Amino acid sequence: MKWLQNSCRQLLGLTLFLVLGHIIGYGQSYNSVHRKAILVDTHNDCLSGQVLEGRDISRLLSIGHSDYVRWKRGGVDIQFFSVFTGETPRKKEGFYQDALQEIDSLHRIILRHPDKFDFATGYKQARKKVHRNKIVAMIGVEGGHMIESDLSKLDSLIAKGMSYLTLTWNNSHDWATSAMDESGAGKSLSAKGLTDFGKQVMKRMNEAGVIVDLSHVGEKTFYDALEVTTKPVLLTHSSVWSLCPVFRNAKDQQIQALAKNGGVICINFYPAFISKTFVEAKKYWEGHGKDSILAALQQLPEYRDEAGLLSKQVNSLVQQELSKSLPGIKEVVDHIDYVVKLVGVDHVGIGADYDGMGFVPKGLEDVSTYPQLTAALKRQGYSNQSLKKILGGNVLRVLKANRF
Repeated sequence: MKWLQNSCRQLLGLTLFLVLGHIIGYGQSYNSVHRKAILVDTHNDCLSGQVLEGRDISRLLSIGHSDYVRWKRGGVDIQFFSVFTGETPRKKEGFYQDALQEIDSLHRIILRHPDKFDFATGYKQARKKVHRNKIVAMIGVEGGHMIESDLSKLDSLIAKGMSYLTLTWNNSHDWATSAMDESGAGKSLSAKGLTDFGKQVMKRMNEAGVIVDLSHVGEKTFYDALEVTTKPVLLTHSSVWSLCPVFRNAKDQQIQALAKNGGVICINFYPAFISKTFVEAKKYWEGHGKDSILAALQQLPEYRDEAGLLSKQVNSLVQQELSKSLPGIKEVVDHIDYVVKLVGVDHVGIGADYDGMGFVPKGLEDVSTYPQLTAALKRQGYSNQSLKKILGGNVLRVLKANRF
């Protein structure tokens, strides 16, 4: 009996050794490829979401999704900083001045912290500067309205280092129409797509090596742009319509046309773009659900809403209920998988939209969590070569094709 007990102990020890060896080996495997890959995120809104609020992104912050410390924890090498202003300008001087304010704020950060940040305008510069313990910063201008229909202002933004221009935001403007408006979710349109001036803008972008970004644009604008461009394009922060049918996402035919162009769709992490369940919950709790709570409270004799405190509590309750429906890493992987199965691994990347979204997926709470996505993709069966393409290699290819 003693020899049997010893044999069992040896077998158990061997099993534990093999299991632990597999776990440790797997961890080393995904960590290794994550560290060696050039991780490129094509869209982050921290300039408008953090910097203009006076926060110092060179140090660890307790608010928001992004800062130098968390970028380094997440293994980020190249970060495209979104230069964003909405349908109404912040400054009385207009949209173009809003853009200059954000670009200047980024350059000031780089000048103050040359040990933490560097700047690049094209593939050669970006590729040379990675893996030096710095975040390589690049500029993406989110919305063609910021050139104010003036080619000289487009040239000025190019001279200041703009690497991509998103043709529209949610708002249409003089020369291109947005997905929101074309889908009927926004303003009614008398005409759709690119105007002749819009085609001039794209020609100038192609000549200067500025990437055309087709996130946010309507379908007519999307296909018009693909007919005009001579270089690969990006969807810098969009997800898959077939998995989550909202106006901001790309349909199968669009993704196929993008792939034919040689472009890349960079998956947006915003829960309302990756999860139908979350979209439905958001619609209910921000509409009928919230109204029902308020109506019930107003029937109480002791109801008082001094200084709007009760309304704030109701809003907090709504946020808590919505958090129960949050998607996780799996849903982000599902969108990546869908693109890979539809058009191949060469046409998908990451454009998380951190600091531009009110909710984040579980497990991907900020920019420090990118290794968890790599781990999930590794578990899904992606090879190291494919992971390197998804994490940044595909975007670098588009960058190189536009501006070496």
